[in-house]
Amino acid sequence: MSNPVFESSPYFGKNAQRTPKGYPTYPGYTPGGQAGTTYAGQQPYAPSQPYGYQQPSAGRADDLEAAYRRPAAAPADTGRMTYDDVIVKTAVVLGLIVVAAAFNWVVMGANMALTIGGALVGLVLGLVNAFKREPSRGLILGYAVAEGLFLGGISAVFSASYEGIVLQAVLGTMATFVAALLLFSSGKVRVTPKLTKFVLIALVGYALFSLVNIVLMWTGVTGDPWGLRGATLMGIPLGLLLGLFAVGLAALCLIMDFDAIKRGVEQGIPGRFAWSAAFGLAVTLVWLYIEFLRLLAILRGSD
Repeated sequence: MSNPVFESSPYFGKNAQRTPKGYPTYPGYTPGGQAGTTYAGQQPYAPSQPYGYQQPSAGRADDLEAAYRRPAAAPADTGRMTYDDVIVKTAVVLGLIVVAAAFNWVVMGANMALTIGGALVGLVLGLVNAFKREPSRGLILGYAVAEGLFLGGISAVFSASYEGIVLQAVLGTMATFVAALLLFSSGKVRVTPKLTKFVLIALVGYALFSLVNIVLMWTGVTGDPWGLRGATLMGIPLGLLLGLFAVGLAALCLIMDFDAIKRGVEQGIPGRFAWSAAFGLAVTLVWLYIEFLRLLAILRGSD
């Protein structure tokens, strides 16, 4: 998987725990269980009834009949993750990001200390949450606040230079999210080993380029505000080409996130991992929003 949030989990995607025959495990599964083994909440199996066995009493039979007629337990009743869990928790995380961003931009006037502090704290919490095998709601919500403060500050800076750019970036992010969801739901784009390998290589390459570009900008090797992105290739700004590539890459990451969530729901993983799914989606959406901001700014600057 491309997203370390899902990659490091023992429940999502290809890293999901499985039985010796390759089937997904289920809550209460015990490796090596044999006939007669007792699982969580399950009575031992007896191949045959002992001599002198008597049928249950009338009252017991009525209880069994009533239990048989009850509707099957839904995933939420058994503590398993559902799509509703993921939707609600994703809305909470994204809502907190928006509130924190509005606080820094509108109330604090895009305070640079809060912006830089939010970026650093968000980076640390993002890495911690990404590689934790068990989700932590507090750390995930803390990441949302820190990332919101950072986004509020940089959004204000971009908005001061390019009027309306924030709204355009938000609309672009939402449109890409919906398009990726529709493509995944329709089955037109499927997560295959080849796609996963391509995305992984592309992510590593893009991350290395971004790191080198930042170092060149900080050391003054390049005086362009966008660094190497300000160069041109056959008259086209390199930043424009890279921006389009990054948006497409982020869209593929969203599709892979959807696939990981789908696998998690189908395998009946514990409900607490809905927080991990929400965090993973938030990370990809934040990256997509930043890429749209930079892409739109380069487009306007080249006019």
